[in-house]
Amino acid sequence: MSAPKIIVQIILTGAQIFGRALAAAGRQAIQNAKHSPEAMSSDVGGIRNATSGSMTDKLTREQRMTLDEAHLILNTKRGEAMENIIKHYEHLFKANAPRPASDPPASGPRVGRPPPPPAHSHYLQSKVVRAHERIEAEMRIAQEDTTAKSGAESSSPGQGSS
Repeated sequence: MSAPKIIVQIILTGAQIFGRALAAAGRQAIQNAKHSPEAMSSDVGGIRNATSGSMTDKLTREQRMTLDEAHLILNTKRGEAMENIIKHYEHLFKANAPRPASDPPASGPRVGRPPPPPAHSHYLQSKVVRAHERIEAEMRIAQEDTTAKSGAESSSPGQGSS
């Protein structure tokens, strides 16, 4: 056998194997989609479950983040004081912020490689900001509800002067 003929046979055999594997993967993906069609759609932050007309569900749809997810990101618990939430927010924001470039020392040559710059993540920083905004919005709604209830109680009917 000649070398070009062997190379062509190897390429054809590899293409057949790859084609069969690709077809099997496609069939498996179709079967998986039939069993769980929600796996094919993107449900960011449990938004699909936010179907009622409540303000909390409206905030979940607008901010694309549930309140539980926001608390997980900021490592806080529900009902925690806002000062503690802000403290966690500021720490995480600073930890993921880009560091200013430091000037190398002018004294003498350095031995070895310079240390790598600290890593930062714009994605994580934006998630921290969104989590903070979501918790603040929820607290604002809770404050509005309490002021509306206290205002309704103070001006309840039947207490007018005769």
